[in-house]
Amino acid sequence: MSENQYIEWKSNWHNDYLKWICGFANAQGGKLFIGIDDHGTVTGIDNHHELLEQLPNKFRDILGVYAEVNLHSKDNKYYLEIIIPRFDVPISVRGKYYVRTGSTLQELKGPALNEFILKRTGKTWDDIPEPRATVDDIDKDTIDQFLHDAKIAKRINVEDDINISDLLEKLRLLENGQLKRAAIILFGKDPSKFYPNLTVKIGKFGDSDADLKFHEVIEGNLIQLKDRIGEMLNAKFFVHPIDFVGMQRVERDEYPVAAVREMILNALVHRNYMGAPTQIRLYNDNFGIWNDGSLPEGITEEDLKKVHRSKPRNPLIADVCFRGGYIDSWGRGTIKIIEACKDAELPEPVLKEEQGGFLSKILKDRFTEDQLKKLGLNDRQIEAVEYVKRNGKITNKNYQEMSDTSKKTSSRDLRELVDKKILKSSGISGAGAFYVISE
Repeated sequence: MSENQYIEWKSNWHNDYLKWICGFANAQGGKLFIGIDDHGTVTGIDNHHELLEQLPNKFRDILGVYAEVNLHSKDNKYYLEIIIPRFDVPISVRGKYYVRTGSTLQELKGPALNEFILKRTGKTWDDIPEPRATVDDIDKDTIDQFLHDAKIAKRINVEDDINISDLLEKLRLLENGQLKRAAIILFGKDPSKFYPNLTVKIGKFGDSDADLKFHEVIEGNLIQLKDRIGEMLNAKFFVHPIDFVGMQRVERDEYPVAAVREMILNALVHRNYMGAPTQIRLYNDNFGIWNDGSLPEGITEEDLKKVHRSKPRNPLIADVCFRGGYIDSWGRGTIKIIEACKDAELPEPVLKEEQGGFLSKILKDRFTEDQLKKLGLNDRQIEAVEYVKRNGKITNKNYQEMSDTSKKTSSRDLRELVDKKILKSSGISGAGAFYVISE
């Protein structure tokens, strides 16, 4: 037995450990052992009879929970096993909320706390009515675009002349005459009036985060943003504009469009709309999108690399985007990003939690050191590829001098790089022959 997501050891009981009881109750449940040190050694406790009587009362009076407390012994040393079930209602310690994540305890605050309480009460953020909004706040042009897209996708059956209120009710975005938050996010005329952080920031950077070349801020509802982002990237940020409609085409010298499109949609659909604005960053060698909001409970970064359950943070927003044909509902978004990068012969994309949000990033360089090692290249060949990336080309003589090898060895190494389609020959024979990066 070792400490993990469901097990924690403590040498003695302190009332501060009520936080751990709260954390387990707000997660998946677990066990807290009192009288076992950090190495898993039973050190024992002397006040076990007193704790057996007191702890259940503390849990009931302070936390409002029931937890089973059992007494065990080993080598004449007594220790307690406290079994905490998962609770479907939010549990707090004197007004503060904690949750067990991995082997750590985290206090929930701000948007994360709001989201947690909503989930525990059977609601999601996008399902809450927005009392400040009316149907007049809905943009008709966006509605028309959605109906056009949904008709092509064949995922919704409505009359061509359906009015806005009836459509919103059919999409479950209207409740007792009140618009839900999802309706504003998807179709609002000015959604930032209600939720100020809906903007998307796009920045072009040089060699570091401090080297900001220029930036743009884009506003609008989700359906507008998904198109406006692509238009802005093409107009000012991408060296080679890409076709967001013809998704199958791959831009080998920039970024695969299918991956970029999926990254944009994932960020818009699954973000925490009460958190920070979505950020898109372009560097000389990578393109990344960060959105506020961590992965759903039960989904890990490794799960993203394989088929996984779809557990959207904003189920109403996700459902409308599915009906419009913008996303699917099978948890394949990250798989599409990975496959698109693979087809473009780019390194595996970065898909990870970062700074309270989620980062997806494509690396432009197909020939990073890690990638070259995976291709089975030796150190001389890897150094040669780096040389070409810096200088544009390499000759057999350059290779010999750089690697301190014979002409025969350098010729064999270079030929193998050509066979692997990493380098290509200039086609010139004799002293003028050279090699460049393969396209």
